[in-house]
Amino acid sequence: MTTYLTERIAVNPDICNGRPVIRGMRITVQTVLEFLFAGTSREELLYQYPSLESEDIDACYQFAIEMMNRNYFIKEIKHVA
Repeated sequence: MTTYLTERIAVNPDICNGRPVIRGMRITVQTVLEFLFAGTSREELLYQYPSLESEDIDACYQFAIEMMNRNYFIKEIKHVA
C-alpha cells in the first residue's frame, strides 16, 4: 500500500525498502538530496533522471525541511557487561 507523505513524496514497503520515493517511482528522496549536496545542478539532475520534474526536487527540499521540524529525543542506552 502506498502512503503519500506529500503530493509528490510517497512511501510503499514494496518500493525501495519503504524509503520515501518521488511519485511512486524508484527514485528516493535521499538519492536526489545526495546528488544536490554533492554539487550536481538541478539541470543536470533533471537531465540524468528524465522522469523527474523540477517540482519533484522542490518537494525533496520541502520534505527534508519537514523532517527537521519534528522533535527528536536521544535516549541513553545502558550496556550490560
